[in-house]
This record gives sequence, structure tokens and C-alpha cells, in this order.
Amino acid sequence: MSFDLSRLSLTSSPRLSFLTHTAATKKGLVRCSMKSYRLSELSFSQVENLKARPRIDFSSIFTTVNPIIDAVRSKGDTAVKEYTERFDKVQLTKVVEDVSELPIPELDSAVKEAFDVAYDNIYAFHLAQKSTEKSVENMKGVRCKRVSRSIGSVGLYVPGGTAVLPSTALMLAIPAQIAGCKTVVLATPPTKEGSICKEVLYCAKRAGVTHILKAGGAQAIAAMAWGTDSCPKVEKIFGPGNQYVTAAKMILQNSEAMVSIDMPAGPSEVLVIADEHASPVYIAADLLSQAEHGPDSQVVLVVVGDGVNLKAIEEEIAKQCKSLPRGEFASKALSHSFTVFARDMIEAITFSNLYAPEHLIINVKDAEKWEGLIENAGSVFIGPWTPESVGDYASGTNHVLPTYGYARMYSGVSLDSFLKFMTVQSLTEEGLRNLGPYVATMAEIEGLDAHKRAVTLRLKDIEAKQTQTK
Repeated sequence: MSFDLSRLSLTSSPRLSFLTHTAATKKGLVRCSMKSYRLSELSFSQVENLKARPRIDFSSIFTTVNPIIDAVRSKGDTAVKEYTERFDKVQLTKVVEDVSELPIPELDSAVKEAFDVAYDNIYAFHLAQKSTEKSVENMKGVRCKRVSRSIGSVGLYVPGGTAVLPSTALMLAIPAQIAGCKTVVLATPPTKEGSICKEVLYCAKRAGVTHILKAGGAQAIAAMAWGTDSCPKVEKIFGPGNQYVTAAKMILQNSEAMVSIDMPAGPSEVLVIADEHASPVYIAADLLSQAEHGPDSQVVLVVVGDGVNLKAIEEEIAKQCKSLPRGEFASKALSHSFTVFARDMIEAITFSNLYAPEHLIINVKDAEKWEGLIENAGSVFIGPWTPESVGDYASGTNHVLPTYGYARMYSGVSLDSFLKFMTVQSLTEEGLRNLGPYVATMAEIEGLDAHKRAVTLRLKDIEAKQTQTK
């Protein structure tokens, strides 16, 4: 699929703008605006620019993060305590808690039920991802198979800065639990009292976490990567986080720490495709549900065809944003977000595949029939009754997803993320007789005589044994 680029001039449509007074500020009116464009009037290079995310200057962030990583490597728990006191204003007496020694926290019954439902759905969906082991006999006597093993120790980062995210504890710990990871370290910033958020603790205990590291930021990532006196070293680190967390993950995966990460990460984002049948109330709510994550989030509205009531959408955004406790974050996010106008669904989905959003909502008539054309997205939400929020919390799918356009080549967290795979082959004597000559020929072509000899010496023994039995 491609855009019709017969008209190459850029014509920006009127800027969608509205005023809102957020509950988070007393400074008065905050102007929120989304630039808008018509896809049919953009050149290829203009579309390429449109899909680009706001740039993150990692060079300056690395300058801040590298000393933290080095300090944790050399000073261990002491450095974690120092940085936690500096950044979170909390003095820790104990850096890591053994989850088995902690009592199950008491939660309000409605809250407990919500997390239990989410646990059951997430567990069921990820359990269904288990693959059966298959053995294939490629030639007579040549049998191959692929087997999975859990990653022995994993680190799970659960943010706790501007918002506490116990749902992320479930999203990361449940697949680790199903995979059978033996050591599961969950890192999350402590409360002001130096304790663990009770909802996070409840989810951690339910999902089999073994250790809780009471720290956030780059220091937490470094502690899990290097290991400290109290924090076990992990082999893979998962989870979303701010720019400092992301930078630490990027640095450490290329270091002597010998640790891998789930995926590159960026600010939260959503792309909503909507037509005249979509409710302006739902469109506004879906856009704001991602915009409220933070001022660096980005939301995109793709309007399909004519008849969409843009004025009603603007009014709904202003109305809903005004009532949000995190409305100021949402307003800032909207200021660098945008709307595009597509002539039809083909054009809309073509742009979405180029943009490769973390979350894609398709709120159009007969939305299901377009699923087959979607190529790049972290998670897809189809139809008017499927808000992105259900995937964030309890439908069962994982909410740790590729952002920043990485959905073009990365997948979200799944059961496979916590597994490693090995191939196994087993040949009988007959199998080596059948396959060996071909292997010897290929080794000779490549000039690898030892490879050839490893086969031919065996073939000679087989031949000699057969001669003796005659």
C-alpha cells in the first residue's frame, strides 16, 4: 500500500485547538492544540517527518546515568541507598525484601477483586502461549527439535514516580511465573516511609516474585544488572520507565554486566482511527487516556472520510481534560500531538503502519474487517467497546509494548520473553550415513577440514564395522 503522492504541496488544515483549565494547576487557562494535516496533500518526505517522534537527547542523559551505574557497580547497596535518599528523599534501612517473609497486605475488597480478575485473565492469556515441543525427522535417522528453558533470573521494573503502577507488576511477573523463572526481582521506588506500595506487594506475592528491590531509577536498573550484597544479579531486565531508566537499560545491555533487556522504550503513545460512526466522547477519552501518562506522551487522531464532528471532539477533549487530576500532563502532551485526515481506511491504515504505534484503536464501522491489513502496532483495540484501558489492566494481553516506532521490528512482552530456546539434534548410525556425505562436501567447499573430518572419521568407522559383520 502507498499514498497517492500526485499532490505534493503541504497544506496544514486548521489547527485543532481548545482551552481547558486543568485541576492540576491554578495558573488559569492552559492552551492545548493538535496540528492537523491531510494525508493526500503530503509528500513522502513530509509523511516520514510526521511519523517521527519527539527527539530524546540521550547523550546528555547518558552523562547523568553513567556515574550512577558505575557507583552502584563499585559500592553496591550503599550507592543504592545514597541515590534513593538523594532522588526520592527516603532513607532506606533495608534495600531488598524477601517476598516470602512479607505478609499478604490487606486491600479493600473491590480493589482486591479487580486485581484478582486481572491476574486470572493475564495468566490465562499467557498460559495459552505455551508451545508444544515438536520433533522433526528431516531424513531417515536425523531427528531435530527445539526446546525451551526459562531464563534463570529476571528483573522487573515497576515505575512509581508520578503514578504507581501495580498493573505492571502483574504484566511482568505473571509470564515469569508461568515460564518458571527461579529468581524474580521486582524493583519499585519506595513510599515516603520506606515501605512498598501495598497494591504492588499484593500483585508481587500473587505472581510469584521472590525479591523486591526498594529503589527506582537508574540505580535500581544498575543494582539488578550488576547484583549487590542484597540484590541478586539478573540476566534480563523488563519494564517501562522514564528516560533515565531507559538510558540505564540501554547502557547496561552493552556492558560487562552481561544482561539483556526486553525492548527499547519511549514515551507512551496511541493512534486512534475514527470515522463518522465513532462517538466524540469515546475518541476524546481514548486520546486523553494516553496523554495523561506524561507531558512527553504523544497521541494521534486519524480521521477517516467526511462527516466526523471535529468540533464535538474538541469540546469533549476540553471538557474531559478539565476534570482530570493529571490534566496538565495531558495538555502538554496534546501540544505536540496531531490529527491527520485520511480519505478512506486504506489510507488511514497505511499511515498507521508507517507510524507503528504502541497502541492502535480502530473505532470505525465494521472495524473487525480491517484487522488483516494491520502490520505494525504493539497492541490493537478493535471496535467502539474496546478502549485501550482494558489492555492496560485486565483483558489479558500484556501492556509492556514497543513505543517510538519500534513496533516495526519488536513485539510486546509475552511468555516467550522469559524463555530461551535451544535446538537439539540426534542422529542414528543410519542418519549419519544418509547425511554425512553432504556435510563433508559442504565443509570441503568452505575449507574447514576439521569439520569434514568430524564426519568422515565416523563414516569410516561405520563402514569398517559393516565390513567386519559381512
